[in-house]
Amino acid sequence: MIRFDNRAAFAAALADLPVPDTSAIAAAAERQAALTKPAGSLGRLEEIALFMAGWQGRDRPEAQRLRAAIFAGNHGVAARGVSAFPAEVTVQMVANFRHGGAAINALAAACGAELAVVPLDLERPTDDICTEAAMSETECLAAINAGAAAVEPGLDLLLLGEMGIANSTPAAALCAQSFGGAADHWVGRGTGVDGHGLARKAQAVTLALALHGPHCGDAFETLRRLSGREIAALAGAVLAARMLRVPVMLDGFIGCAAVAPLAKDNPALTGHCLAAHMSAEAGHERLLRALALDPLLRLDMRLGEGSGAAVATQIVRSALAAHANMATFAEAAVAGAL
Repeated sequence: MIRFDNRAAFAAALADLPVPDTSAIAAAAERQAALTKPAGSLGRLEEIALFMAGWQGRDRPEAQRLRAAIFAGNHGVAARGVSAFPAEVTVQMVANFRHGGAAINALAAACGAELAVVPLDLERPTDDICTEAAMSETECLAAINAGAAAVEPGLDLLLLGEMGIANSTPAAALCAQSFGGAADHWVGRGTGVDGHGLARKAQAVTLALALHGPHCGDAFETLRRLSGREIAALAGAVLAARMLRVPVMLDGFIGCAAVAPLAKDNPALTGHCLAAHMSAEAGHERLLRALALDPLLRLDMRLGEGSGAAVATQIVRSALAAHANMATFAEAAVAGAL
């Protein structure tokens, strides 16, 4: 299991990222070229197979050990009326996850992923990012390590999701701090706030950036000041997965925002990540462009919970099934291209 003993260890890991296995990619590409189909005719399915081969280190990658890790946290900024739901809904939804009644329960089962739900000090919201840093250094490191602990060697794919009332506000702050732009370029309606709620979100992000922006010198400090426990956990899970060469399926706006500070420090960070979908949240398309990620789906989803990641995992399973199970031209006695 990966653990970051201090912020320096976190920064060192981010600076020295493993790369995919090029020999496995080459072997998978050789197999692709021999399958009974015109070259490139399966489009992105072929790209996904090569991507997975590189991170799993085998020419026939698998989708057997799938884990959906969902992190939950509460936010002090919720008291500013930036969400359409009260903060207690986070606790209630975690109970729903554990009783099997949420969308992610159904969707994780449908794609064959085990579900791990990780609540993070729900009774103790982070501090309001408009007036204080969200977390102390100790608290941020604990959240990052909670995310890292959800990653095991040998997972074929890690699906990530979150639950946290008001967390689209710190997510917008992370994006603005990492990639620039005014608050209103990044805030969206989240759980369905009205125009007044949207204005409150933009104001909260503006206040947070003015207070913390000059002090956000690296990814860790940006997460500590502007994020939340579940968001920091997502960042920790993504970095730990990279260290273990586990490919990651990111979900929507919150999940992608969690890696924004890391990608600012090292743009190669997203090299082991797939973007499940482009959500209906206003800033998500801009964020995906900044992260150089091309979403697999566009379904106007905006639920969170890892729901989009679970749906997109079905595409990965299809890509790997075709790659592994199709016959080659030689096996099928079909004349190949000359």
